[in-house]
Amino acid sequence: MRTLIKEDLYKIYPSSDGKPMADNTLQWEWIALIKLGMDAVFKDRPDVFVAGDLLWYPVEGRVDIRVAPDVLVAIGAPKESRGSYIQWAENNMPPQVVVEILSPSNTAKEMEKKLAFYQTYGVQEYYIYDPIRFTFKVYARQNDFLEEQLIGDEWMSPILGVRWSMKNGILELYRPDGQPFLSYLELLEEQNAAIEELQEQREAMKKTLQQLAEQERMILAQAKSIEQERKKLKAEKLRADVEWQRAEEESLRAEQEKQRAEQEKQRAEQEKQRAEQEKLEKEKLIQKLKALGIDPDSI
Repeated sequence: MRTLIKEDLYKIYPSSDGKPMADNTLQWEWIALIKLGMDAVFKDRPDVFVAGDLLWYPVEGRVDIRVAPDVLVAIGAPKESRGSYIQWAENNMPPQVVVEILSPSNTAKEMEKKLAFYQTYGVQEYYIYDPIRFTFKVYARQNDFLEEQLIGDEWMSPILGVRWSMKNGILELYRPDGQPFLSYLELLEEQNAAIEELQEQREAMKKTLQQLAEQERMILAQAKSIEQERKKLKAEKLRADVEWQRAEEESLRAEQEKQRAEQEKQRAEQEKQRAEQEKLEKEKLIQKLKALGIDPDSI
């Protein structure tokens, strides 16, 4: 006979027991809070299955042996849709953690039977919260028995890493990262707040970008003005250099003219000295001729 697939098993092991998921809105809100919170804790774990009010069948062939925990967590079971949790189709692995949220219709006898069921079929941690009477109990498996724990105001789940805290009778749950479990409305408000913050950040960024663009425009304008001034100063410096070079050339020419004039003066002085020397020599010659009785005019 072929191995039955899960779809076939769901036909044999019904996904509903005909009972309502919750007896009142308060119970449903707590079931939803814890279920969604566990989903958030294990959102990155494809091997963790979390369900709310899902029938769990632990014994093959026994349709009558079943229970629907308000919340169950099965670590090692793939995160996929199921009509019910059929244990032998899950490598015979029971959910490690179950949570029950009490309502006024729950009786002590019923809860004793559930404790016995979870004890018998391998639950490791069992949590019971009464949001009306403000009571909270934790059972953890020790020496193969689910034993009630003395928890004080807080309990840290060794399996889940979730912190359960009772403050003024109100149960609060915290994820391993310290963030609290939030209801759908709180998540929606948080999301809306995050969206508003994001929009404000975008507006602030837009304003900042506009300011930066204006600053860039001013910087470019200043750079253009500086470049024009630089070119102007460069042109003026070039003109000054040309003027200086022209002045240097004029100074050089004046110096050269001065030197030529000095040379001309020296030549004129030399010519004068030669003329005077010649005149002196001529006078001497005339005197010599006269001394000899020779008329210089007759020569």
